[in-house]
Amino acid sequence: MLSDLTSIQPAFVGFNFRNTVAAEQNPSADENDTQIQGRDTSLADDAQFSIEEQRQIEALKARDAEVRAHEQAHLNAAAGIAVSGASFSYQTGPDGNRYAIGGEVQIDTSPVPGDPEATQRKAESIRRAALAPAQPSSQDFSVAANAARMASDARIELLKQTQENADPKFGTAIDIAV
Repeated sequence: MLSDLTSIQPAFVGFNFRNTVAAEQNPSADENDTQIQGRDTSLADDAQFSIEEQRQIEALKARDAEVRAHEQAHLNAAAGIAVSGASFSYQTGPDGNRYAIGGEVQIDTSPVPGDPEATQRKAESIRRAALAPAQPSSQDFSVAANAARMASDARIELLKQTQENADPKFGTAIDIAV
């Protein structure tokens, strides 16, 4: 979710990130634990939860993964205009782990004072950041629409400046309709 500081909200999310990071850092860690204990610990852990709790945990894992990917897409596209890293809201699952179920990335959506060209470039960056996730949310689309308006306003200001700076002896005229 981008924030303006505008917010772009994720549509989905999904898994326990801490466990994923640990598995990525040491992909054989789970295998070693299983071999050391002589049993499959993942099955033993699942056995302590009801089928409904297992489904809830899997749904929370999926939501966590989706939210984290969504916010990372915003961050990757918001280089230079992000005010903060991603922040998340969490829900604790039946297993006691916290899962991200929502998030946001704050970005600076203010125009660049006195520089319509820079404002136009910044508006395009905001729009790209807003629409970066695979499944933009309604808030993402709203931020993108506001960025498009900001770019349009900057183009109009640029045309006005061009008209004001035109050499009157050439009779240059630009009709700007808003």
